[in-house]
Amino acid sequence: MGRDMVVTSDMDSVRQSALDHLWMHNSDWITMAEEGGPSIMVSGDGVRVTDSEGKVWIDAHGGYASVNAGYGQTGIADAMLEQMKKLTYFPQGTTTVPLIRLVEKLGELAPANLERVWPASGGSEANETAVKIARAYHKRRGDNGRYKVISRRGSYHGATGGVMWMGASAGLSDFEPAMPGMLYAPQPNFYRCEFDSSTPSECAERSAKAVEDLILLHSPDTVAALIGEPITSAGGVSVPSDEYWPMVREICDRYGVLLIADEVVTGFGRTGRMFAMEHYGVVPDIMTIAKGITSSYLPLAATISATYVADAFAGEDNVFRQALTFGGHPVTAAVALKNIEIIEQNDLVGNSERMGAYFLERLEELKGRHPSVGDVRGVGLLLGLELVRDRETKAPFDDSLQVSKRLTDKMSERGVIMRFSGDKVTIGPPLCITKDDIDEIVSAMDSAIGEMESELSLR
Repeated sequence: MGRDMVVTSDMDSVRQSALDHLWMHNSDWITMAEEGGPSIMVSGDGVRVTDSEGKVWIDAHGGYASVNAGYGQTGIADAMLEQMKKLTYFPQGTTTVPLIRLVEKLGELAPANLERVWPASGGSEANETAVKIARAYHKRRGDNGRYKVISRRGSYHGATGGVMWMGASAGLSDFEPAMPGMLYAPQPNFYRCEFDSSTPSECAERSAKAVEDLILLHSPDTVAALIGEPITSAGGVSVPSDEYWPMVREICDRYGVLLIADEVVTGFGRTGRMFAMEHYGVVPDIMTIAKGITSSYLPLAATISATYVADAFAGEDNVFRQALTFGGHPVTAAVALKNIEIIEQNDLVGNSERMGAYFLERLEELKGRHPSVGDVRGVGLLLGLELVRDRETKAPFDDSLQVSKRLTDKMSERGVIMRFSGDKVTIGPPLCITKDDIDEIVSAMDSAIGEMESELSLR
């Protein structure tokens, strides 16, 4: 008992230090203190984490849809330590064996001729690098006017100075003026199609045609690239119909626009394929990866270019001028190699496909029982759910009802970390999840949504 009290006292001090000094993502310390937070996690195993009070939680988000191999992979920790004992960094103008082996492996895994790898520290950096490569590539070819970048409304590509303007996200007024050259195309989300389409295919075709219209409106010789997640993770997930990406690929080819596939979330098995563009049989000109490359055990990302893009930078006068201190760190490279080995040896890509299909089936059952569930969607273990006040009109809930906070709190009470945003939630658990884990999550959702509907007199 005395020992437990000491531990509790120590943790109270740690929590107070967090409130005094830590600036957490999308949080403020005053509200956290009022709510008794922040929660402090101390260990993890598979899809579960344990907090400082000893409570065990299911992490339905898998970090930021990024702990692909699951928590508690001691083999990754061993690989990290082994490399740290040998070499922790590298002198300028040199490289290391782990990084060379990693880029070789990535060249094998990536589709077609995506073979030239630029290492970075995180997804935002990888996407910034991709845009810089695209703009510089056109300049190398004499197309000096190509600087504009097309993204899709409702997407998210990072938080740094350039890419944060992609996707036309709300809440950016603090950081104005906006980055020049940002163009926005429709999101091919049939449930919220901008064209009031009658089928997913019609929405996909009209959304792709809108990309072409945007290029023509701004003149092809001003557009450098289009960036998009193959399957959009933000806003409760958006899965385009099969027609969309082949059409966009053809449009980009027609007008000399580089296609950047943002696989930061979708890569390394998240959608039941190693990379999500494989679902559509489309090869981008540039691909960005992060998150699942190390399952978030250490920060690492990369921008992978097709050889015909990278070759524009070969030669002394053509060097791509950028240096990132922690890009290509030998310890993170060793971790990535071990992580990929675990993903392959345990068939986590296949498990994502199988468990994702089961999870989607269970969410469809949930939709059948609850009038507030307007839509469920997803591929593999990248799944989304959207709530509505009226299923027939798709009308959203009024903000004053605080539906997202209600459900986030109710899921927390049931031991599941699942944070709703507005009327939507994106679910991306570790790829080692089992049917029993899924049943436990869906049971908690069933109970929480039912309780919310009763409180709002929806049943």
